Amino acid sequence: MRTPTGISEADFAAAIAAFESVVGKEWVFTSDDDLEPYRDAYSILRDEPEERIASAAVAPFTSDEVQAVVRIANEHRIPIYPISTGKNLGYGGAAPVLSGSVVLDLKRMNRILEIDERNSYVLVEPGVSYFDLYRAIQAKGLNLWIDCPDPGWGSVVGNALDYGGGYTHSWYRNHFEAHCGTEVVLANGELLRTGMGALPGAKTWQQNKYGYGPFVDGLFKQSSLGIVTKMGFWLYPAPEAYISGVVGVPKKADINALVDVINYLENTVSMQGMPVFASPFLPFGLPGAPPPDMPTYDSPVAEQEAYAAAHNLPYWTVTVSYYGAPEVVKAQWDYTKRKASAIAGATFSGGDVVTMPPKPEMLKGMNRSLFGVPSLSIFFIGARSEHSDPTQGHITCSPIIPRTGEGISEAYDLIFRTTKRLELPVTILSPPIGCWARTFVILVMIAVTEDPAKNKRTRAGFREMIRILAEHGYGEYRTAPAFMDDVMETYSFNNHALRRFHETVKDAVDPNGIISAGRYGVWPKHIREKKA
Repeated sequence: MRTPTGISEADFAAAIAAFESVVGKEWVFTSDDDLEPYRDAYSILRDEPEERIASAAVAPFTSDEVQAVVRIANEHRIPIYPISTGKNLGYGGAAPVLSGSVVLDLKRMNRILEIDERNSYVLVEPGVSYFDLYRAIQAKGLNLWIDCPDPGWGSVVGNALDYGGGYTHSWYRNHFEAHCGTEVVLANGELLRTGMGALPGAKTWQQNKYGYGPFVDGLFKQSSLGIVTKMGFWLYPAPEAYISGVVGVPKKADINALVDVINYLENTVSMQGMPVFASPFLPFGLPGAPPPDMPTYDSPVAEQEAYAAAHNLPYWTVTVSYYGAPEVVKAQWDYTKRKASAIAGATFSGGDVVTMPPKPEMLKGMNRSLFGVPSLSIFFIGARSEHSDPTQGHITCSPIIPRTGEGISEAYDLIFRTTKRLELPVTILSPPIGCWARTFVILVMIAVTEDPAKNKRTRAGFREMIRILAEHGYGEYRTAPAFMDDVMETYSFNNHALRRFHETVKDAVDPNGIISAGRYGVWPKHIREKKA
């Protein structure tokens, strides 16, 4: 049995026995076989001395049990690493940031505590997946939609806390912003409820997120300050109809005006669904070889535009979608065409009104997340899929870029040059993703292999790319544990004032540094002093 660094075998054995007395012996895991699921399946450090490995795992069933486990961890100074379902592949999975931590596995806490159709909200525990929530709504016949990411097996709570996003209405697809009301176990084992939940017997905990006084929910996003055991979310009242249309423009420079139109439509809520941009000339596209005569990303623009014109292809397209009453979504699509017609040569396709709910045959071959239906279809293009070059997974570079056409062009040029120069094994470079209002995120997926030497070169190149992107104003929003310190280092305004503030709060609420040490680059004081 492994022990956490600095913890004696006797103290660790005493803690394990105490954990067993709380949750039951069958829910405390210490053998190598039982701990295998708590390794990062996509780890860039796989089977290397630096790989993040858990010393044990504990799976409580209630908030009371979480509180008891936390108090035991405090007593014995045992580092613990809470996970919801541990499905964030490419960003660390279930593995702890600090090797030797005890994983606090919350997947048994999988109760849907309340669904309110009239006010369109839900209260869930962290083990509830998007599949669980969707099935519960369907079983009850409720007129509600969820907004789900790729893939649907992840935790509703965990995805929100890691700042995940989805596809449907702009008011719901930023999952942290769509939350309302949180219950948290603090590092001393005390229970905290945020917003209106701080009022005993409150009738509006999932309806008013701000409550009274400072809004503290953000302290638990991507955080090591507490363990979320309940979280409320606003749900989307099921729309009556849906429209999807495609706007195309012929010139590379048309992306500037096209993004401005889309931003205006979304910011005025004249379009609700996530806009999906695409171009046949973007580098590192999805699986499938392009025609051999197609110009590449770094070909002269004139050649690209000539090829597009000769093959009746728009240089850029954006797929737009609308949810609501049939007459409303039809008017919104017509309005989109009117606004985008100001771009010379703009083309339009699609625009048929589809009555909701979607019929099963309609969902075949489509991204079901557009209709609030979770799936695992993203693995069609995954690391171990027959439709892509097999690897051992990927790490993901996720820079936030401006919501402008100029921002798209500058970011792609920089990423293309940087990944080529650093010889990074890029498997997919996503189009600009608009799951959040006001910015884009680009996902650069880089292969993990079974070759330690290749992985070492990839790690060095990945760190250099983080630094270069930050120098150009593009910060990561999320990363794998191996790079959390590197990303936090780039958020360096005023001599790292943000990190210093995080550390000050960490030391105040978790003086023994037991929760999620190192998560998102925030280390407890006793480890910071050793690292200095």
